[in-house]
Amino acid sequence: MGNKKKSLPENAKKVFEGQIFDVWQWEQKMFDGSTEIFERVKRPNTAQVIATRDDKILIQKQEQPDKNGFYYSLPGGRCDDGPNEDPLAAAKRELLEETGYVSNDWVLWHEETPLAKVIWTIYTFLARDCKKEKEPHLDAGEKIENIWVGFDEFLKMAEEALFYDRESLMMLARIKVDEQEKENFRKLIFGK
Repeated sequence: MGNKKKSLPENAKKVFEGQIFDVWQWEQKMFDGSTEIFERVKRPNTAQVIATRDDKILIQKQEQPDKNGFYYSLPGGRCDDGPNEDPLAAAKRELLEETGYVSNDWVLWHEETPLAKVIWTIYTFLARDCKKEKEPHLDAGEKIENIWVGFDEFLKMAEEALFYDRESLMMLARIKVDEQEKENFRKLIFGK
């Protein structure tokens, strides 16, 4: 789905408020003059991080209570630390909480709105030259093993069915097959 930002019309009303998802409805005029009820789901935006150190990328092997078995992912989570948390602030917070690492070199790499009926943006940041600041502080529902992998292994892992971030996989697959794009991406994420 493209990167076109979705919003709610002024006449939309919240009909359900959940812990993560809210449902909004509104009357929409149709092409023949009739009206129908339209709906959209809204959820907090998320931020994820491609964290690097030396020539390695940080991947997480994760388990959560609502998933069957483990999966691989990038560090990240919801932008929900207070109302309208800035995506970069969320990325920095999540990286520190889940890994104990910090960086002074951040770049927004990609912004994606993956689903047509969901108001939700995924922000993918690059965090270069990460340094360990403290031990991770995980939520009660997280089991995370942080693993440093090489560039080619990262691209290979991103193809696996066990990789959670399906939204970025198309871009990474294109990068993997185009040698010039692959080299450009390598330079971008490592900053050299």
